[in-house]
Amino acid sequence: MSSPLADRIRPKTLDELAGQKHLFGEGAALRNIIESGNIPNLIFYGPSGTGKTTVARMIAGATKKRLHILNGTSASLSDVKDVIAELGTIAAPNGLLLYLDEIQYFNKKQQQSLLQYIENGDITLIASTTENPYFYIYSAVLSRSTVFEFKHVSPEDALPAIDRAFRFLQQENGETYEIEDGLREYIAEASGGDMRKAVNICEMCVLGAPIPQPGQPRSLTLERAGQICAKTGAHYDKKGDEYYDLLSGFQKSMRGSDPDAAIHYLARILEAGDLISACRRLLVCANEDVGLAYPMIIPIVKAAVDTAMQVGLPEARIPLANAVILVSTSPKSNSAYLAYDKAAADVRQGRAGPVPRQLQNKHYDGADAQQKGQNYLYPHDYPNHWVRQQYLPDNLKDAVYYTPGENKNEQAAKAYWEKIKQ
Repeated sequence: MSSPLADRIRPKTLDELAGQKHLFGEGAALRNIIESGNIPNLIFYGPSGTGKTTVARMIAGATKKRLHILNGTSASLSDVKDVIAELGTIAAPNGLLLYLDEIQYFNKKQQQSLLQYIENGDITLIASTTENPYFYIYSAVLSRSTVFEFKHVSPEDALPAIDRAFRFLQQENGETYEIEDGLREYIAEASGGDMRKAVNICEMCVLGAPIPQPGQPRSLTLERAGQICAKTGAHYDKKGDEYYDLLSGFQKSMRGSDPDAAIHYLARILEAGDLISACRRLLVCANEDVGLAYPMIIPIVKAAVDTAMQVGLPEARIPLANAVILVSTSPKSNSAYLAYDKAAADVRQGRAGPVPRQLQNKHYDGADAQQKGQNYLYPHDYPNHWVRQQYLPDNLKDAVYYTPGENKNEQAAKAYWEKIKQ
């Protein structure tokens, strides 16, 4: 079986690389570093299919150092020790270059084993990771390396690579292609900025097209591309940064009252089959961000979530879409959320005291009690069902945690109680 097309046409020069102009454009720092030939320890961070491995291989191929390639998903500490063992031997007269793919899968001990050697220059480390290096890479390794971030390839930057893939396949297969208008652009969009995915979609489009009559071109259509690309644009690794970015975008779009963005993120979450995460974030947002500005939204959203969980996907999208748009377009208030946080801060810092005597759950006094009698005033016995008495502990009796929001609902409640309490 031949290797995937993305490997067969892997770029050989920086100019063939799709996107990443901020790193490899004329005069860019990383390009200048690579062209100087004096390679420091480097960490490449970014999504899959953006060129991290390709660039690392370019650097490794151009260096005069002894090259070792390890993958964090399969390498062990003994593999690292085998690399270190070559230092000072005739096998590595100019030192070693270690290309470590998916370094986030190396544990702390494995990463620490490299420290001494990458610091003194015996080993030059080029590592790549799809996860945030500041969360997953040991700080001592980070301090001895320079991090460069790779970004999703824009559809415009992806087009030359897609054209190159089709040209390569035509030459390899000895045939010509009739490419429907818009197909290239569709693949560039559907690949979601992942060039490996884009190139492999090109190959699938060719393999999925009918074999033409001799001398006729093979017809590549948008319809077949749609069948192949049904879900290829969705990046949804539940253990990766993008998963949390997507959920964050979903909740912040509802909080920011943008129903179009909120529905977009809901669709991405549900198309990936993650009903639980969508429901959880929706419930949180209804309480945290709408809250007392429209209190009835809480049981409404709860009912929508219950319905979604009961009917399951794909029908769950209907009640959830209703709820997401309702949350997005509702007035917002985080007053209750802020009030709790203020109260919790006092509790965590030890600012608490005995519950006032009149609120305690006892109706007798010991011999040593200075104040006899519970003296609790029952509010319903007074006009407007309210009477002034102290509820907070003595050392917090003047604390204010809740400030009404500027919405109609809370301002109405505020006006009512101000009138009563005067």
